[in-house]
Amino acid sequence: MGEVTVTYTPRSSTPPPAGSGLPILPAVPAQASPPAPARPPGSPAAPRPSPQSPRRTAFAEGLDRLRAAATTEPGRLRIIGALLALLVVAFGSVTAWQMTDRASAADDVLTSSQPLTSDAADIYRSLADANTAASSGFLAGGQESATTRDRYEKDIRTAAEKLVNAAANADPGSPSTATIAELNRLLPEYKGLIERARTYNRQGFPVGGAYLRYANEKMQQHMLPAAEDLYKKENQRLEADYADARPYPWAAIALGVLALAALAWSQHRTYRRTNRVLNHGLVAATATATVVLLWLVVGHSVARDALDDSYDHGVRSLNVLHDARIASLKARGNENLTLVARGAETKKVGDRTYDAYDHDFGADIKALGARLEAAGKLADDAAGERPVTTAVGNMKEWQRRHAAAREQDENGNYQQALDLVIGAKGATGECFDSVDANLRAALAHEETEFRHAAGDGRDALTGLPAGAAVLAVLGAAGAVLGIGRRLSEYR
Repeated sequence: MGEVTVTYTPRSSTPPPAGSGLPILPAVPAQASPPAPARPPGSPAAPRPSPQSPRRTAFAEGLDRLRAAATTEPGRLRIIGALLALLVVAFGSVTAWQMTDRASAADDVLTSSQPLTSDAADIYRSLADANTAASSGFLAGGQESATTRDRYEKDIRTAAEKLVNAAANADPGSPSTATIAELNRLLPEYKGLIERARTYNRQGFPVGGAYLRYANEKMQQHMLPAAEDLYKKENQRLEADYADARPYPWAAIALGVLALAALAWSQHRTYRRTNRVLNHGLVAATATATVVLLWLVVGHSVARDALDDSYDHGVRSLNVLHDARIASLKARGNENLTLVARGAETKKVGDRTYDAYDHDFGADIKALGARLEAAGKLADDAAGERPVTTAVGNMKEWQRRHAAAREQDENGNYQQALDLVIGAKGATGECFDSVDANLRAALAHEETEFRHAAGDGRDALTGLPAGAAVLAVLGAAGAVLGIGRRLSEYR
């Protein structure tokens, strides 16, 4: 049989042409996909595709690793070692930081703020003493002694030198710098007025007394208040340095106790798990932390006690003695001006009128007595009490001689009154000089006491910041090595 070839022609939706002899079939419509069956009521909804989970952070992944590590003993040991090293280093760092601040403040007390306070007091004393010497020289007239003139010049030089030193050590832009600049401006003006008063006085012109009173007014109302303000500002700076040096370093102490507790717990844990009594690394870390904590507590306690002593028996006594010396200088200046003014300046108190300078002299002597009494109570040894007691006796004699001079002046005996004030023998000037000399001796003694006590306080902190930092590093290394020794047993 021969082969039969069958040719397949796909059905087309286009009808065949007419006359082809083929029957025309109806077009088959395209079938749409069958609709989805309806969801019966109460059946659960089709699940939606879940959104992509958020990307995890490095911190979260690290936390997961930490949790996984904590499930094994080597992992726990690594965590413990890291925490111990961190605690010991933090303890050493905070100790070094806090003790550096306190050591710096203690050094400022000894070498900066207290010396500047004394310089400010010396500025006041020098200005007041120069004013007193000028009035004494004016009363002597043409017979002004070389000693009185030299005393005035020396006081002016001292005030100028102390102002230069204060300006060099004052904080830029601080209130003290403005006060120092004001005093530097007023000092040449005052000197010019004194020289005019001297010139006219030697020529016998009464206008010389007016210039002297004007110079005294500039001194009393402008220069001495400015010097007193400088003294108060420097005293406040001294108080601030004491406040920075004395507080206990509680943060460092707390961290030290916490580090020792953690080290003790770690060693106890090691003992329970291994029955080994000592871990050399952890013992070394505990020893260094203990040394730092004891050094911190004992060293700061010793420094605090020494600083307290320097304040109670040094600074307080110095302040009272400075005030006493200032009061004596004011009293002497007003006593001299009482004779210079000759009743030209009066002051009304209540219903009575007084000579202004003599009234101020009485107030200054009263203040001097109160300051000397306080200084005697603060003196803690015979060397400090002796000059104060002598100054009290000089003051009482001064009051007696002053009363005699005032009696002579009120009776019209001006020359006798002048001799009782500025005379060579038996005058009030001798009493004033004795009071001033004894106060100077008491100040020198108290300054020595202050330097010894404040120096002991500063020295007690020497080396503590650096030593704490070094020992903390060694302690942290010991903790890491001790834990590393335990880790080596798992390899």
